[in-house]
Amino acid sequence: MSDNWWRGAAIYQVYVRSFADGDGDGTGDLAGVRSKLQYLADLGINAIWFNPWYPSPMDDGGYDVSDYRDIEPSFGSLAEAEKLIEEAHDLGIRIIIDIVPNHCSDEHPWFRAAVAAGPGSPERERFWFRDGVDGGPPNNWQSRFGGSAWTQVPDGQWFLHLYSSRQPDLNWTNPQVHTEFADILRFWFNRGVDGFRIDVADGLVKQDGLPDVDDPDGRLPYSDLDGVHEIYKEWRKIADSYDDKRVFVGEMWLPDPQRFAMYLRPDELHSAFNFDFLSCPWDAKKLREVVDATLAAHEPVNAPATWVLSNHDVTRHVTRYGRADTSFSFADRQHRAPTDQALGTRRARAAALLTLALPGGVYIYQGEELGLSEVEDLADEVRQDPVFRRTKGADIGRDGCRVPVPWSGTTSPYGFNTTGTAPWLPQPDDWAGSTVEAQTGDPSSMLELYRSALRIRHTEAGLGDGPMAWLDDQPGGLLVFSRDDRFACAVNLSDSAVPLPPHVEVLLASGPLDGSNLPSDTAVWLRT
Repeated sequence: MSDNWWRGAAIYQVYVRSFADGDGDGTGDLAGVRSKLQYLADLGINAIWFNPWYPSPMDDGGYDVSDYRDIEPSFGSLAEAEKLIEEAHDLGIRIIIDIVPNHCSDEHPWFRAAVAAGPGSPERERFWFRDGVDGGPPNNWQSRFGGSAWTQVPDGQWFLHLYSSRQPDLNWTNPQVHTEFADILRFWFNRGVDGFRIDVADGLVKQDGLPDVDDPDGRLPYSDLDGVHEIYKEWRKIADSYDDKRVFVGEMWLPDPQRFAMYLRPDELHSAFNFDFLSCPWDAKKLREVVDATLAAHEPVNAPATWVLSNHDVTRHVTRYGRADTSFSFADRQHRAPTDQALGTRRARAAALLTLALPGGVYIYQGEELGLSEVEDLADEVRQDPVFRRTKGADIGRDGCRVPVPWSGTTSPYGFNTTGTAPWLPQPDDWAGSTVEAQTGDPSSMLELYRSALRIRHTEAGLGDGPMAWLDDQPGGLLVFSRDDRFACAVNLSDSAVPLPPHVEVLLASGPLDGSNLPSDTAVWLRT
């Protein structure tokens, strides 16, 4: 791909603990990933995004980092990571890794030093330590994982953590924090990493004085403050100092498309996750509105859109699309809501072709290409997500989308390892038909649909980055758009079959066609 590879890349998300277990201890690792690189190359992806692979107590699945310049020992070693990067590059696959700049682990040397040093010390200035108010926390901020965002240390002061109490927020008013992360970026860029996905990219800057949350318009004093853009301008200069293109992708859940686009100005981030699309219900009108709003927001800053259906934080879309309410919201994750698995799978197949045909980049979450559903019946005692603990089970958390990938065989661990060791999260008993082995060569499988779609995406000049145009005057519930004068995508979200748009050839369909008609919940790629 060109220097602007990221503008139209298909990027595969690897959650290391759950991808493949090379040493047979029940936890995924870099040896496992290395053994599956050819699988990923054959799938047709351009890059891998790794969730945090750093040393961590794993209170929040690795997003509690204790050392930003090494590899979690249960995953492997720094030397092995360097080898993985080299092997991936040899296969034409770029590497993007997570950076977690909003918070670290309470086991990070900085935080341990801060607790030991006491109030007023330079060590505490790297974090948000404050005295309490009337015997309670400094303000009314709430953790996004439930409960107060403040925890008290033995000397009486409180520290801020917008997530788990084991994830203290870093203080970006402190120059040492800026210097530290600039060095961390260079550390990994110098080892061949092609980019960073920035966790909580909107949250680094807090409002002066840390006021209570009381804005009737919903503005938060710890999200999307203007000062955050100065940080990313610093980072962009570092990325641009390398001869080959190094990129940033931001994670921001923002309600305002214009505020969202500000992160994508030419001297800041290269791209960002499009969560409005992920959250959108399976509805033709609403999906079109999201696509239009996304492209309109990106156009003034000349940034590519990204499209994503699932990730390690959200309910897998096979499950969401089988529900009466097909939208996604953290406020109501609809845990254990009735799901029509067959309907959800049919819609997920159509959504795959829709997503892969839209202009810009696309993210594929591991197991999505296998049609995996959310595992909602995990026993309470095996759940590890801090969301489950901090809400006392009111929110069962995100473990259900993180269950290890099935590769082969008919019983657990389904080839996740070769030792038969039970995976760190239990796999369902009915996944024998969902393995890579079972689906390979089956033209009706989800895996072969993704392989075919990604192969066509690479060969069709109009796909990936570039313009699109809606083809209007279509029946209700039908979305049709062209990518050039030779390619069109049609998706039928209505309750009945509709005639196929004019075409000379069917390139790929998400399900069987009904003669010259496109059935409900089916998508098709057409040569026009």
